[in-house]
Amino acid sequence: MLSFRTVNGKLKATSKPVPKLRPGWALVRVRLAGICNTDIEILRGYHAFRGTPGHEFVGEVVEVQDVSAATKRKWLGRRICGEINVSCSAYGFKPICDFCRRGLKAHCARRTVLGIVAQDGAFAEYLALPLENLHVVPKNVTDEQAVFVEPLAAACEILDQVEVEKFRSAAVLGDGKLAQLIALVLRTAIPRVVMYGKHEKKLALARRAGIQTKRVSGDASDLNGSKKVSGSWSKLPARQADWPWRST
Repeated sequence: MLSFRTVNGKLKATSKPVPKLRPGWALVRVRLAGICNTDIEILRGYHAFRGTPGHEFVGEVVEVQDVSAATKRKWLGRRICGEINVSCSAYGFKPICDFCRRGLKAHCARRTVLGIVAQDGAFAEYLALPLENLHVVPKNVTDEQAVFVEPLAAACEILDQVEVEKFRSAAVLGDGKLAQLIALVLRTAIPRVVMYGKHEKKLALARRAGIQTKRVSGDASDLNGSKKVSGSWSKLPARQADWPWRST
């Protein structure tokens, strides 16, 4: 199959065998893969990753290994997205780690991460993941929408980590791709969300989604409107929002 591997800071097209499946795993034909800033950082040496990057994807299940006939019928031909953390239990390790024992598989001490840590990812014709990591994509969701499931899920983690209902407003510091998704997620739970960023085109995109925006320079000139309070600097974003969320 065709795949792309990291070689000396660049992606190199190469041919390699289709992934071999473990029991309870699926072979997924990649329909569409997204490019994340993490993929760019991998080319710069992040995690010293050597392999096929790519973790934002939508694909189709073409094979499953060592499962019942009913399970096979359930998954074959399904369009799916996948969780990228693969736990030690999915590899059949015994005993499983404390995190997996507590049901916190995303924090598994021996996990691999699709396209990031010790597991080839989605910049290839096929990839492999455990069935427990897969989620069926509804028919009314396009591939172009579904490829955003992984970064959107990362943004949604905020709703689990912070009691957002306690806040009337929030600031998102940054106007990049993840910042856009974070602002949209926060807007579902908080009445007023303000995005602070340096790029007018990106801020305009946020305004189209009902997010308030404030353009900043990203340098010392942004401190001109600040004042010193109780021995520390109180900056404009902090005064205009109860809770700042930083993103780039």
